Amino acid sequence: MGVAGCGKSSVGAAVASAERLPLVEGDDFHSAGNRAKMANGVPLTDADRAEWLVALGRQLAEHPQGVVLTCSALKRAYRDRLRQAAPGLRFVFLEIGPADAQQRVAGRGAHFFSATLVESQFATLESPVGEPGVLRVDALEPLDTLQRRVGEWLHGADPA
Repeated sequence: MGVAGCGKSSVGAAVASAERLPLVEGDDFHSAGNRAKMANGVPLTDADRAEWLVALGRQLAEHPQGVVLTCSALKRAYRDRLRQAAPGLRFVFLEIGPADAQQRVAGRGAHFFSATLVESQFATLESPVGEPGVLRVDALEPLDTLQRRVGEWLHGADPA
């Protein structure tokens, strides 16, 4: 979880592969209306995200054996909704600064998410640090390091 540009898709794919779990890309479950808003630089509201969170909750519930889900989960309320769908759910918070996130999003090329929305992502973000079942990592660490740290954490080792 984290703001746009933090590496959710890349880290999620690496973890899913290493753990032999299915990968669910949260972005795939946005409605056409939400995608159009984001493409036009319009931030999503809580109401816009409501059905998306229901769909993601369904995905979690449909994979009781485990799944890696990429999702911004910017607010505590969003994370709590997902936790209701999957008790014991854990979050990896890919922490990144605004300038680095902006640079990554601007460099994506063809993607529906407008780089103008990065600032609104940080304004919406409620840090999950201190919530149960959350691992904070530096999103700028190498992908293999992030995958290893997440794997160690999932299996009960200290990921430090």
